[in-house]
Amino acid sequence: MSSPQSHPAVTSVVEALRERGVTGEVRWLDEAARTAVDAAAALGTTVGAIANSLVFTLDDEPVLIMTSGAHRVDTAWLGEQLGGRLKRADADVVRAATGQVIGGVAPVGHPTPIRTWVDTALADHDQLWAAAGHAHTVFPLTYDELLTITDGVATAVVPD
Repeated sequence: MSSPQSHPAVTSVVEALRERGVTGEVRWLDEAARTAVDAAAALGTTVGAIANSLVFTLDDEPVLIMTSGAHRVDTAWLGEQLGGRLKRADADVVRAATGQVIGGVAPVGHPTPIRTWVDTALADHDQLWAAAGHAHTVFPLTYDELLTITDGVATAVVPD
């Protein structure tokens, strides 16, 4: 398997992380981790500590919702909270908005900034893991780092 630096999407993520001061190293996994369950198993952590990068459209504008792997985004409820209609983006929209493919979308390294909301449930974990631009790559960071690097807004993604 090639190193993470040899994949263009991962290279963009690494550059974005360094520009934003994140020191955690990208880890190349032997097996693809396309789901939070896969990533948690590969890393020996809880599924709640996986920060999923999910692209939705909010009234047809691509947006990024960083959510804990422990639950699903309630699109009807969250869309109402955000003041619009939230729906899951298709693969073409995801690639156009992020330059990455579903299963490996990172919170950074996109061609242009994407409005981002970060699940408050992720704050319950000292260390988070997020995809790094490819389904075989992840990197560690804290909740505060995630908010900072994405310029994200902390929000619940499901009702209490």
